Amino acid sequence: TIWRHFRSKESCAEPIVMRGVVTLMGVLRRWPRQISLEDHLTAEITGLGHETPHVDLADEMLAMKMIRLADTEPLLRATWLMACQQTEREICVIIGDRLRRPAGDLGVRMHSAAAAAVLRVLDEHIGAAVLTGADLMEFADARAAARRFSHAIRAATGGAVGDPVV
Repeated sequence: TIWRHFRSKESCAEPIVMRGVVTLMGVLRRWPRQISLEDHLTAEITGLGHETPHVDLADEMLAMKMIRLADTEPLLRATWLMACQQTEREICVIIGDRLRRPAGDLGVRMHSAAAAAVLRVLDEHIGAAVLTGADLMEFADARAAARRFSHAIRAATGGAVGDPVV
């Protein structure tokens, strides 16, 4: 197996799992203040589908499978949870900026934790679908996927995150 070429199973999986985090953080960092999260995600997801090389899309699907395998592989779970922690830290900065509050503010941290949890759960849901070979049409519609993510984040943050800000 490929694992034998790495010092450990998790060191092999880490760059694959982190790839999705890097992609997501790039999308969120580009979120213009005057646009809703749903509209921004729709544009970004549509763009990713058209502009991303097939190899990168295949890597994203591999990351989704790794995320799902983390349910049964403790070392992969640790890697996945470290990626989620990194996501939460980076979301603190993004949400803090949008709310014009410091990233370390308790409210900002709570909203970031809630948003990161939404992303984790939805990524695990998608990973399960990919791994089981389910029909992925549920995730193919950019607007529907953007709506699912943005509405879940808005609900988890009590409406504090998701709308345009001035």
